Amino acid sequence: MEQIQQEEEKSNTDNFFNFISIDLTQLILSHLPIRSIIRCSSVCKLWRSITTSPSFSTAAQPAPWFFLYGRNNIFFKNNQAFAFDPDSNEWIKLGPNHFPLSISQESSLIGSGGFLFNTSAKNFSFSPILKPFWRETTPLRYSRLNPLVGVINNNKNNNRFQQNLSLSLPAVIVVGGVRFIGGLVDIEDNLAVEIYNPDLNSWDLCPPLPANFRSGNSSQSLSSVLYNSRFYVFGIHSCFISSFDLKNRVWSQVQTLRPPGVIISFLLSCQNELMLAGLCNDPLGPSFNLWRVNDLTMEFSEVSVMPHDLLNVLFDSNEDDKFASLKCVGFGDFVFVFNEENRRNYPACVCEIRPNLDECRWRKVPALPEPVNRFHKVTGFCSPISLHRILHRDIA
Repeated sequence: MEQIQQEEEKSNTDNFFNFISIDLTQLILSHLPIRSIIRCSSVCKLWRSITTSPSFSTAAQPAPWFFLYGRNNIFFKNNQAFAFDPDSNEWIKLGPNHFPLSISQESSLIGSGGFLFNTSAKNFSFSPILKPFWRETTPLRYSRLNPLVGVINNNKNNNRFQQNLSLSLPAVIVVGGVRFIGGLVDIEDNLAVEIYNPDLNSWDLCPPLPANFRSGNSSQSLSSVLYNSRFYVFGIHSCFISSFDLKNRVWSQVQTLRPPGVIISFLLSCQNELMLAGLCNDPLGPSFNLWRVNDLTMEFSEVSVMPHDLLNVLFDSNEDDKFASLKCVGFGDFVFVFNEENRRNYPACVCEIRPNLDECRWRKVPALPEPVNRFHKVTGFCSPISLHRILHRDIA
């Protein structure tokens, strides 16, 4: 009886889709989470053609995913990668077919603009996220680990990359970094800014990061964002901020962006706005706040405060340095806050920002899927996802 009922329900579903237009079918499918779209693409030839069409990639704009990569410096086999899809509110454990798990201690992995970047000594390589196809550029002029990386003019070049994965990387800016493991910097080397020219497969030298950032010039102590044709660099602890004009290739004057009571903070770009997210030392207890930032005046206004019970989820001790492991990344409509300590399996919270910053919804991110190994270093980043690439290799 149950089998008959299931067959009738399937028949009713098939009949329903037989009577609606292709445009409406595309609209319905475009509102599904990415993994559901992948499954739908295998239902029939029609749905496959719909989901793999360029118009569907434009109509379906999935939320950016939050990636967490854990590295074990002793055993590569214990490296793990996870991706969180905020649309379906679930973690996906990534395997070597979707994410590089054998990154050595002598290299750094960065995610930005739909790409993964790996720097090792002077080598610089890239791959689309979730579609490992590694290719090396010409060597950087200045070797570095843990630099800041931004993808420039990604939309134009991204279409070319989707058509032929052997084509070159979009223009990329690389800023800062350290020369040696442990964060040491050669004082003779100012680690100049370099921009990759994909047409010439070469690196252009640009003015170096302002001297104010010298004491901490890697992604461990700086955050960055591309916004309005400028590459902003912000000190997580110092609150120094400066922007690099990508057209004129000059740095702006260094300013300080520090709301009252801020302990640590991170610069983000969400909802086409420049935003700041940070932990404040409030008289009633710590709070995690979001501010909108005017990119011309550097004036800020509060947008949202994380509920206190969610902030408690991220920490479990009363130690003075308990907030040192707090990290924050964001893109599009989402801000992710996580703890990179392993004692509580890397808890995280997410804030979904509604259009025009009118409403912010906070929620706890589910626990990572077991088993979770012990890591010496955790890298987290937020990036848009290309449906075109994913539909050519199932990640379900």
